[in-house]
Amino acid sequence: MKFRSLHDRVVIRRAEGDVKSKGGIIIPDTAKEKPQQGEVVAVGPGLRDKSGNLNPLDVEVGDLILFGKWSGTEVTIDGETLLIMKETDIMGIVGKTEAAADKAA
Repeated sequence: MKFRSLHDRVVIRRAEGDVKSKGGIIIPDTAKEKPQQGEVVAVGPGLRDKSGNLNPLDVEVGDLILFGKWSGTEVTIDGETLLIMKETDIMGIVGKTEAAADKAA
């Protein structure tokens, strides 16, 4: 299924959590905290201001971002669990994925 987000919504693939603690103890799935970092998979076109002009989003597909612990709504699309949230829930951009960095170069 092809998914296109609307307005200022951003679709995020959550980063994988650590399987082991720093001391080498294996952490079971039920005890793991969900990571607050992820990769932007899709972005909407942006919001319109009062005069009707479209303001594009600051994040792009391939950006690695940080977001709040309780931000977004989990959805399953094609068997993959993703997060959908507004751009205002994103705290910052950490970097770009390798594929996005290669594409920009």
